[in-house]
Amino acid sequence: MNRSQIIHSAMILWGLSALVGNSTSGEECERPRGQATIRSREAADPIVITTTERLAGAIHSLTWNGQEFIDSADHGRQLQSASNLDLSTPFSAETFNPTEAGSRADGAGPTSSSRLLHFLAGDDWLQSTNQMAFWLRPSETSGGHPAKNTAIVSDHLVTKRVQIGYKQLPQVITYDVTFTLPLGEQHSYAQFEAVTGYMPPVFEKFWRYLPAKETLDPLGDGPGEQRYPVVLATASGSHAMGIFSPDQPASGFENAGYGRWRFGKEKVVKWNSVFRVRNPAGIAAGEYRYRNFVAVGDLESVRRSLSVLHDEFGRR
Repeated sequence: MNRSQIIHSAMILWGLSALVGNSTSGEECERPRGQATIRSREAADPIVITTTERLAGAIHSLTWNGQEFIDSADHGRQLQSASNLDLSTPFSAETFNPTEAGSRADGAGPTSSSRLLHFLAGDDWLQSTNQMAFWLRPSETSGGHPAKNTAIVSDHLVTKRVQIGYKQLPQVITYDVTFTLPLGEQHSYAQFEAVTGYMPPVFEKFWRYLPAKETLDPLGDGPGEQRYPVVLATASGSHAMGIFSPDQPASGFENAGYGRWRFGKEKVVKWNSVFRVRNPAGIAAGEYRYRNFVAVGDLESVRRSLSVLHDEFGRR
């Protein structure tokens, strides 16, 4: 058993004991706080990632070369993961929406409704397991649709493993995420937002990476998804962030997967990597795993990183 398998096994055991409150004293196990700062091994201009207890271990901040890349105004605007499911009823966004960092009602407050079950961090890596809160409280609505959940905290787990630096790409962040769907729920459609990044409005330029040409093409506001990796950048191109997944596209959804949005009133922009599973006979409980790479740097270095990743994984 290698190091990552040992850590993963320990994580599962720790998470299960935390969920059932297993301790020799009869009291619930003390949960981790989720406070960490990790940084790339680059001596000059390192990428620095910060997680906080306020967000149940979700990524609150990512900085590079003097620029903050994450908005983090409430409990939804982070670098984080979430899922949306239908509960075998007509699908409506956010109405059955387990979210890593917490719920809408948490607002800008100091605590999260999500429960951090496990957390480990090293110099340039971290991993966590989180029991996600529903974005809506049972009495709330979104887009005129009532919440389908009857509890504040879901039975859905999300595990992420984050590593700054990938092979010869020091400014690429590996973001591996596993969603665990519980037994006892009936779904025919699941939408996994494997990772999303809410960014300050200074990242005003939207681009898509065209792998056949190895170029960046201007991308309109949308909003929504399309098939090519997305890059958000400042007007000068001095700072940029891009997303690529070798697991894209999801089967049956070949023209979607990479999204972008501009929220003018809220003064925030967003990108994401989304996967979907549809099965009229019912989606199986268990683990759904997705690998993503987040590229950080100036616009040209992000383009080069995406090109190297596409070459490695044969996505042309």
